[in-house]
Amino acid sequence: MGGLALAAIVIAVGGALWWRHSRNYEKTDDAFVDVTAQRVAAQVPGRVVRVLVNDNQDVRAGDVLVELDPADFQARVDQAQAGAAQAEAQRAEAEAQQAVVEAQREQARAGEEVAAANATNAANDLRRFRELRAASAGAVSPQQLDRAAAAAASSAAQLEAAHKSAAAADAQVRHAARQIEAAQAAGKSAAAQVAQAELMLSYARIKAAVDGRVARNTVAPGNYVQPGADLMAIVPRAVHVTANFKETQLKAVRPGQAVKIKVDSFPALQLTGRIDSVQPASGQVFDLLPSQNAAGNWVKVVQRVPVKITLDQLPADPAVWLAPGMSVEVTVTVRP
Repeated sequence: MGGLALAAIVIAVGGALWWRHSRNYEKTDDAFVDVTAQRVAAQVPGRVVRVLVNDNQDVRAGDVLVELDPADFQARVDQAQAGAAQAEAQRAEAEAQQAVVEAQREQARAGEEVAAANATNAANDLRRFRELRAASAGAVSPQQLDRAAAAAASSAAQLEAAHKSAAAADAQVRHAARQIEAAQAAGKSAAAQVAQAELMLSYARIKAAVDGRVARNTVAPGNYVQPGADLMAIVPRAVHVTANFKETQLKAVRPGQAVKIKVDSFPALQLTGRIDSVQPASGQVFDLLPSQNAAGNWVKVVQRVPVKITLDQLPADPAVWLAPGMSVEVTVTVRP
């Protein structure tokens, strides 16, 4: 009896110690290496002329992956550049025309001043002749008075014509200014078309946006691709872990808590990380056909909630590649 009692005490004490220790951790093996892969797709339609990468090849951001036939896009660039050159020529012509009409306006203003002086002089002569004739009928002959009246009328008409010529010259200058504005607007439009054509040409060289490894390469030379069609994927090296904890395990799980990570493929590898965030819904909520708990045949099942875990450091050995989908076990320290 004494031995049984001692064994019971040992078991109880051991169980209590185990419970005190285990309550400081939350563990799950329902976890895997995860990543947001970059889908590589064409942005313009075209015929593939070269594929410069193979499956599982390492690439860096900016590396050219696929080349499309650039002939059509280069033709559009050439056409847009020709339009830009034409717009520039029209602007230069408009500016030259403005210089001409401004000179004509200055000439018209000078003529207006001469006509005004002549009209003033003729009017003064007519006034003096009339005053002399009024003072003495024989001082000015009718012929002289008629000539003075005709000269005054003629100079007044010439002044009116000079006013109209100056106004027309001003209108020509304003028109030339508007022509320059229109030419400048056409130049901006042509420059935008050149930039758009060059951008479309650049899309003929499909590049990697991130560092990583090529996966699911489905394109080959000769294929005709459409915009948006997946050609391959780039799997970044910077991965994280998604752990699906039971909802009953999340009471003490908080962002920032330390995590030990064991990768099934590399048992000797010891990784550490931190809780990044907890998904605000269980995994089944995002299923194609989520469960309807209002149904009469509903059975309560403990749900799993995805938790994102970031790694403190990636493996230094390039041969240890943490591929998305690899199974891992995680242990979270919920109480220091």
